[in-house]
Amino acid sequence: MTAPLAIRATADFLPERLAELAELPELAELPEDRRQACRDLGIDRIRADPRYDAVELAASAARTVLAETGASPGALLVIGSRAPERLMSSEATRLQALLGLTDALTFSVGGLGCVSITPALLVARGLLAADPGLGDVLVVHGSKPPTPRRYRHPVTVSGDGGQAVLLSRTGPVRVLDIAQATNGAYWNLYTVDFRDRAQADWSEECADLRRYSFTLAMEGRTRLRELYHELLARNGMTAADVTCHVSQNLSAGALRFTEDALGIRLAAACASNLASYGHLGPNDVLLNLYTAIANGELPEGSRAVVFNASPVAAWSLLLVEHGGTEPETHYL
Repeated sequence: MTAPLAIRATADFLPERLAELAELPELAELPEDRRQACRDLGIDRIRADPRYDAVELAASAARTVLAETGASPGALLVIGSRAPERLMSSEATRLQALLGLTDALTFSVGGLGCVSITPALLVARGLLAADPGLGDVLVVHGSKPPTPRRYRHPVTVSGDGGQAVLLSRTGPVRVLDIAQATNGAYWNLYTVDFRDRAQADWSEECADLRRYSFTLAMEGRTRLRELYHELLARNGMTAADVTCHVSQNLSAGALRFTEDALGIRLAAACASNLASYGHLGPNDVLLNLYTAIANGELPEGSRAVVFNASPVAAWSLLLVEHGGTEPETHYL
């Protein structure tokens, strides 16, 4: 029996300032083949606002979800940023102070890049199962690229955004199952050499483009297929029982890759948000899921599978049910 976990509410903070893809300053530094690769990602623009750091992006989203729900969460889980503003300080307790959650159990989770939302959900489920007196858990993340250059060749372009997810035992979107896998052989495939370098010179570098584009891609195809079939089988489902499939915002090619690998069609929300916001790290998948709900792609009473992957390498799947607002708890 799986402990119940549901999403009571989410909020996304997307700064108003836009940056058109064609106007990104780093494009002028690239050879023509890399410029074309960037143009082909399926991203038109991103949100890019130097007024906000990662913590402020997360706090802006959190204030919205707390104001809209009136919740007073007993736990605050912070998905750590890829490049904190300071060493030896705590983003988690800074957010606790900014949000006034004085009595909330507070700590950070992460370490899996884009997939870091999954361990946050696993920890939240564990906390709720372990403590009957705990009502709500708040998960927050501020997505900010770790370098001044927003294009990560040949993967994606990163934008700015904050997300807050209020979790409880019951809610309109129930997380029925979670699957995750990792392979430490790729732990340093993408890195930023930052010691003794000015921040203006920081750049995300791939240690081996062929290993990323071919070796990891083939392993990712196999991993996602296996996890998908295992997830459906242990819940007594087939692909025909899944109304909506959702993935992350990397590129148009990555969306096609996922569709071809699994023989599915992804929600239109994925391509739409990719074009408008670019990559928002761990925030992508729930932004896309809730956009799909708003667009009618996941009606009440239906189920979705949410895919996520990271070059660290990690893969995860969520099985969720959009069930309306009834206070019913589903156990598997």
